[in-house]
Parts: sequence; C-alpha cells; structure tokens
Amino acid sequence: MTEIADAPLVLIVEDEPATRALLAGYFHEAGFLVAEAENGKQTREVMQRQPPDLVLLDIELPDEDGFTLAKSIREISNVGIIIVTQRANDGDRVFGLETGGDDYVTKPPNPRELLARARNLLRRTHPSKMYKAEGAVRYFAGWTMDLARRRLVDPAGIEVRVTRGEFELLGLLVRSGGRVVTRDQLIDAVSGTDRNPNDRTIDVLVSRLRRKMQDSGSLDVIVTEKGLGYRLAAEITDQP
Repeated sequence: MTEIADAPLVLIVEDEPATRALLAGYFHEAGFLVAEAENGKQTREVMQRQPPDLVLLDIELPDEDGFTLAKSIREISNVGIIIVTQRANDGDRVFGLETGGDDYVTKPPNPRELLARARNLLRRTHPSKMYKAEGAVRYFAGWTMDLARRRLVDPAGIEVRVTRGEFELLGLLVRSGGRVVTRDQLIDAVSGTDRNPNDRTIDVLVSRLRRKMQDSGSLDVIVTEKGLGYRLAAEITDQP
C-alpha cells in the first residue's frame, strides 16, 4: 500500500521494547504513521522534528516522570494525549487528566481498545486526516474500494454488492497494505456487524468475498496465512 503522507502520526512513548513494538505494529497495520520514543528526551526530539497528531504516553519513563512530560507537552502543543500506565487508582487518573491527558488507559493495554480510543480522539482533533486514513479510495488488482462511500467496484467497472461485514473485513485487509491481519483484528473490525463474531464468522465472510470476486472474473487475492490470519496478495495504491 502507498502510505498516505498526511495520515495521522502517532507517537508511542514506551520504555519497554516489546510493548512498544506491539503497539507500533498494531497502529501501523491500522493505517497510521508511527513514531517511537523510549524516554522523555527522545519524546521531545520527536516533537520538535516531526510533531505528531497523537501521543500514547507511558508514565513510568527511565529519565522523567510522565505526568511532568505530559504537562510540558501540553504547554507547547494541543496534540491529543492518551496516558498509558500501570497506575490504576482514581487519584492518578484524575491527575493525569488534569496535567494534559485527554484519556487514560491502564496496562496491560488491550490494543483493540486503545486503537478505538485513539480513533475517537483523532476524529475530534483531526477529522480531515482521519477521513483520509479511513475514507480514502484504494485500488488493488483492478478493483476499486471507496471506503467512505462504501462501494466496491470490480475490474469491469461494475459495482459488487457486499454485506456490511464483508465490506469491513475487506476494508481492513486493504488498509493493512498486504500485511497479515490477525483473526482478532478481523473480529474487531466486524464486531459491529455481527452479534457475536468469532473465527467461524471470519471464515464465512472470507469465503463469501472470494466467491463474489471470482464471480467477477478475478483471481483469489485473499490469502490464508495458517495460524495467523489473512492478507491481501495484491499491490494496493491510492492512485488508479
């Protein structure tokens, strides 16, 4: 997938490498630009070099208290800040919001919940960027997918009717740019379209999409990655 240059940039401030890598990968797969920092010094350098649209801020950093860092960021920027910390008591939660945080999430963070909170915050603070990240037109293997108008057009220019669940699933595969999308991520994507989605739900939706695309004369571009999930085996661009 050709990355959209003005897609939202998320700065992940986390000193634990595994957690930072997990969140970075998850947000990247969701179509965001991602920057990383492991301490307060790196955070300030990134803020000056490439101002982000959202900061996921760990409180317990090796060189600086995260609350102090949040306050200093807020003094120079209106960037959205989601505080991510092991501190779960109400006093810390209130203090975190008072020092500049827009939201507060306790560790270990559920990546799906954190992504949902990030999207909600960015829709308020950067609606135009979120439209381009979530509502752009994408092209792959002759197909056209309009994520905003919820239209799928085959290589012959004929609109293909798909269910809401099918569209949400294919949309996530398209936004992931050929990277593997896990079953949990796909279940999350269709959770608003099915009462209780599960692995079987995903398999049925994929099967239906494959059949509809093959009926339009296309080769199967949805690839099963055994034990992992699915990916789209086609070049995905934002230009026809």
